Amino acid sequence: MYYTSNHSYTCKYYTSNHSYTCKYYTSNHSYTCKYYTSNHCYTCKYYTSNHSYTCKYYTSNHSYTCKYYTSNHCYTCKYYTSNHSYTLAVNKFADMEFEEFQKKYLLTAPQNCSATQGNHIFHWRDIPKAFDWNKWTRKVVTDVKNQESCGSCWSFSTTGALESHTAIAYSTLISLSEQQLIDCAQAFNNHGCEGGLPSQAFEYIRYNNGLESEADYPYTAKDGKCKFDPSKTVAYVADVVNITLGDEKGILDAVYNHGPVSIAYDVAADFQFYKSGVYSSTECKTSPQHVNHAVLATGFNETVSGEKYWIVKNSWGADWGLHGYFWIKRGENMCGLADCASYPVVHD
Repeated sequence: MYYTSNHSYTCKYYTSNHSYTCKYYTSNHSYTCKYYTSNHCYTCKYYTSNHSYTCKYYTSNHSYTCKYYTSNHCYTCKYYTSNHSYTLAVNKFADMEFEEFQKKYLLTAPQNCSATQGNHIFHWRDIPKAFDWNKWTRKVVTDVKNQESCGSCWSFSTTGALESHTAIAYSTLISLSEQQLIDCAQAFNNHGCEGGLPSQAFEYIRYNNGLESEADYPYTAKDGKCKFDPSKTVAYVADVVNITLGDEKGILDAVYNHGPVSIAYDVAADFQFYKSGVYSSTECKTSPQHVNHAVLATGFNETVSGEKYWIVKNSWGADWGLHGYFWIKRGENMCGLADCASYPVVHD
């Protein structure tokens, strides 16, 4: 322990490899640091009178992560100076560590959703470079919804697909009930706010003979007792189509020729702060047993530089990402997005 006129500190040094840890105390702040000068990286945590933050820097590849806390504001930022084509930003999830975020918003029940051999039939016709059901001749995609603090993304992916396929077939767009799926679909291996799969939810709707509207069976963001009323069903599933494991061309064909497709993938820690651009990750996993979030692919496009991506509707509210949507790299089964794809058939 050392004391000077304006500060005190404790340190442990390892001079053989030029690394050390220190804790400092001054009149207006304290901090701890760990330095590794051999590879030019270090972590620090600072505390001052009005804010605290943690940082991790990697100067060898010029990337770092930071988390800041001020008196009434908390945010996280992550920078990549290499050629990443997406941006992250402060948002409503920035006051949560990823572990907390996982528990509140992602699937927590074990999932294994692969269809080793799917039953999607290709149309084998030319597909344009860009297409989005949000820009069709009439509105066939409902507005972005908010699952809130419940791992019910699977139910929103399910209703989103069924809403659109019903609207495409019958020209009527009705917001459907996620809560009915949360409360009533357990027999089809779904687990309410702990998770489920769209393909299994489609099967429930099929054998249950229908799904109620959002208006008749409203969302509560928590598990509840099943209150299904068969006299109020407004949407139906005649069959369920699963797309073969890893087959992004099958998803492309299905999105263009049929309608939006339910997909699931593995969310990495930085994704909660997505703002814009084509997302990609080397941290996420690409196997069906690791999927932890279900969403809805509504279209596809490519950037001016030729990078192909999916246009995806999320269920974290319109104030997240691209007005509730995100773009994710297409053609590489990014984060396992092509391992669990399915869509409903709404007519015989």
